[in-house]
Amino acid sequence: MSFLEKESLKIVGTRPIRPDGVDKVTGRANFGADMKMPGMLWGKIKRSPHAHARIVSINTDKAMALPGVKAVTTRTDFPDIPPDKRTIGAMPHNLWDLSRNCMAKGKALYEGHAVAAVAATSPAIAEQALYLIEVEYEVLPHVMDVEAAMADDAPVLHDDIFTAGVDPKPSKPSNVSKMVRFAKGDVEAGFAEADVVIERRYTTKPVHQADIGGGFGGKTIIYLVPVAYILSKKSGRPVKIVMSREEVFRATGPTSGAVVEVKIGAKKDGRITAAKSVLKYQSGAFPGSPVQQGCICGLAVYDLPNAETIGYDVLCNRPKVAAYRAPGAPIGSFGVESCIDELAHELGVDPLRMREINGAKDGTKAAHGPTWNNIGYMKTVEAAKVHPQLSVPLGPNQGRGIASGYWHNAGGESSAACHVNEDGTVTVTEGHPDIGGSRASMAMMVAEVLGVPFERVRPVVGDTTAIGFSASTGGSRVTFAGGMAVTQSAQKVVEELKKRAAIIWDISPEAVEWKDGKAFPAGANAGSFEPLDLAAIAAKAARTGGPISAEVQINAQGQAPGFTTHICDVEVDKETGHVKILRYAAIQDVGRAIHPSYVEGQMQGGVAQGVGWALSEEYIYDKDGRLENPGFLDYRVPVASDMPMIDTVLIEVPNPRHPFGARGCGEVPIIPPMAAVANAIADAIGIRLRDLPMSPPRLRAALDEAEPMRAAAE
Repeated sequence: MSFLEKESLKIVGTRPIRPDGVDKVTGRANFGADMKMPGMLWGKIKRSPHAHARIVSINTDKAMALPGVKAVTTRTDFPDIPPDKRTIGAMPHNLWDLSRNCMAKGKALYEGHAVAAVAATSPAIAEQALYLIEVEYEVLPHVMDVEAAMADDAPVLHDDIFTAGVDPKPSKPSNVSKMVRFAKGDVEAGFAEADVVIERRYTTKPVHQADIGGGFGGKTIIYLVPVAYILSKKSGRPVKIVMSREEVFRATGPTSGAVVEVKIGAKKDGRITAAKSVLKYQSGAFPGSPVQQGCICGLAVYDLPNAETIGYDVLCNRPKVAAYRAPGAPIGSFGVESCIDELAHELGVDPLRMREINGAKDGTKAAHGPTWNNIGYMKTVEAAKVHPQLSVPLGPNQGRGIASGYWHNAGGESSAACHVNEDGTVTVTEGHPDIGGSRASMAMMVAEVLGVPFERVRPVVGDTTAIGFSASTGGSRVTFAGGMAVTQSAQKVVEELKKRAAIIWDISPEAVEWKDGKAFPAGANAGSFEPLDLAAIAAKAARTGGPISAEVQINAQGQAPGFTTHICDVEVDKETGHVKILRYAAIQDVGRAIHPSYVEGQMQGGVAQGVGWALSEEYIYDKDGRLENPGFLDYRVPVASDMPMIDTVLIEVPNPRHPFGARGCGEVPIIPPMAAVANAIADAIGIRLRDLPMSPPRLRAALDEAEPMRAAAE
């Protein structure tokens, strides 16, 4: 049976209730901050008040003398990491940088950088002890913004970092830790061939992974675990550390703020002849911005004969950036998709038609290397052309914006086990935390393979004491890679069930077939036996060979990219500068929607986050490098009243490398919204905003600036 054929599916593609839903909505589910242990101590971290400062001395004597304090730690308790162990993993993490980020060594590199920590018998005592730790600083010049940090006279954060990716190797340290470049064809020849060439500059601000429901990449970096470990080792007791909301803002990674420069040339008919982009991303205090993904994703939507993209990873005195849902891609795509719209306006070509003319198709070679096969981008454009939203008339100060996006998705290491219980129920154990509905999707795929009702499958998330290693839950890889692992384990169980039925019937296993959750004789020659369902076989497991189970470990390959096209309608209040989202449609190639409701939820959530990025969210620092809005009172995320109903259109172009055709869908939908909103605002009021967020004060300022010019023109 081919599970790629939708007509053969009975469970995949349906919408069962999530297995963990009741526990979460009733508060029964336990999260990390809910955990308690006997004799547990409370940990607190002392943080630098300066953006850049040399740590002259730390005196912890008074804190250690406070009754109730059981341990104090500073950098001196952290071992140095040997050079040969500073990077690990297939997607390497620099342990040296992570270690220095968890506890400052020599210098504090941003406001909020940990410099010491305590463990005490109560949170109040631990808090009091922090004030008793005496730290002497030598305040140093700091640099906050990406282009200022790239300047020759900028304060240098690290004297051992030299720009990688350039030739010859630099002779002096730099805040530019890396340069990346992808190219195709001859861009200068392409620009010479164009009838129209435009160059634009766009900027974005750091934004926080703030929405309810998941980590969105912000929790893929560790901050507290090594500190808690050291305190526990010194005190001999369990230690619990929980960050306050303010600490999360000041000391964990948002995504990068950035500058994106885009140059595009085209013929009068809209055919692009060349495109070039330069991306400058803040990495924070340590290297590692997602600039490479920004370079890859920005141009990947288009079939470009000549293209070049260059990216810079730039250090500055901010918290080290962390991944945020399709890390790097929304920023680069904001610049490219805005510039495509501006070019379409210059040419008098409809923006959607512009994307239809230049869209990537099967056989297109992307600027970053791969040749596309089995992609659904043009299907999203076709669906957008006939979407009802395009037929809704627009009123005064209303506009419509189009934008597209791409994310490459990921595979990697995943493990799973499938066990048949004696009552005929099934337990599937896999190693990925459920942050997007994966319990349900894993159970659905197992139920489909075994031919049993979804309710008979119990999904369990296990750690490495229960199941083999699984790589991090990110990159839109879980339904693809984890799904392959659970499917293969279930298929192994099917083979075992056929063997057990053969033993019961005393025939050859090759003479048994499995369909609709039952074993059947494969034909008349196999004998005449009543079918055996899974429960009947499980009940006799002890007499036919013992427990029925299978475990699989894989390094999944063959992930497929995701493409999307969004339509956004807005209304601008010229008096206040407020932008109201009137209507929004997200059209996406999702491969095969295992659980369509969760796919729709991913798409709607990505849109909401992207709208916040576009209109209101930003980190605001003062002249001394101190964060001024470390909380949801002043850092404004969209709420329900800010959003319309979001229409989702699921385009299914199955991925042939996955047993059910899955391709990642969670990261793609956050990529187009910023450009879609910006394009809609420009359509509404005739003014192009190129700096995010497009908040009411910025919009009012743009309107005020444009008014005298309009008056003069009239």
